[in-house]
Amino acid sequence: MKGQYLYRNVSKVTTHILQRMRNEGEKIAMLTAYDFSTARLLDEAKIDVILVGDSAANVMAGYKTTLPITLNDMIYHASSVVRAVERALVVVDMPFGTYQGNSIEALASAIRIMKESGADAVKLEGGMEVSESIDRILSAGIPVMGHLGLTPQSINKFGTYTVRATTQKEVEKLLADAKVLEERGCFALVLEKIPATIGKQVTESINIPTIGIGAGPHTNGQVLVFHDMMGYSQQFSPRFLRRYHNFSEEIIGAVTHYINDVKQREFPNEKEQY
Repeated sequence: MKGQYLYRNVSKVTTHILQRMRNEGEKIAMLTAYDFSTARLLDEAKIDVILVGDSAANVMAGYKTTLPITLNDMIYHASSVVRAVERALVVVDMPFGTYQGNSIEALASAIRIMKESGADAVKLEGGMEVSESIDRILSAGIPVMGHLGLTPQSINKFGTYTVRATTQKEVEKLLADAKVLEERGCFALVLEKIPATIGKQVTESINIPTIGIGAGPHTNGQVLVFHDMMGYSQQFSPRFLRRYHNFSEEIIGAVTHYINDVKQREFPNEKEQY
């Protein structure tokens, strides 16, 4: 099964394609994007899924948590991404406060995301406690991706970003919630920052794709925040993060070169003027 690209040449990745990838053993590759230019490059590289994550609150706006980002913010970022994408499945995070405890508001928020951005699906955090919202969103024909394990929107409840599902009670709830999300009709499930053995256990217990971030190698796919894996910042270094580039060093070097060229009157030269 290693190294398969069975669906690399599909013209459009759909929830059905993700299920076939899971069934046939092809790993699913997912990254975040929040703007047109980045999304266009990811799509050209044939990424399977682009997540317009509420992590935009951190990497784009500088907030310490994901909680402050608004529905309007998410729609803005999602619209920018959708305009760039032809192949990838575009999933949009529903921000904090738009679905918890009020399924009618949840449906209205999901409809706004889909209508105003043109995205393919929404994602929300939680298990049984948000099942009513999931039911109502799905009733409108909107695909839903679930998210269990570390749920950043609940940071004030837990008070820490440490690994989840480390006790038997937490593991039992995680497994039960995964079943609930599958039975409700979610098309896939993100598993964040849980032991690899539990990631394997959850993946084997359900029939929909699992996509891990710090959940080990046994999930059906992986997701990272684009800015983290490209090295825009060196401050964030969790164990699960693999940096594929060092953009911070390259950008600082390029900008320093530009500053020197301007100061030394070497830019623009004769060929760079009218």
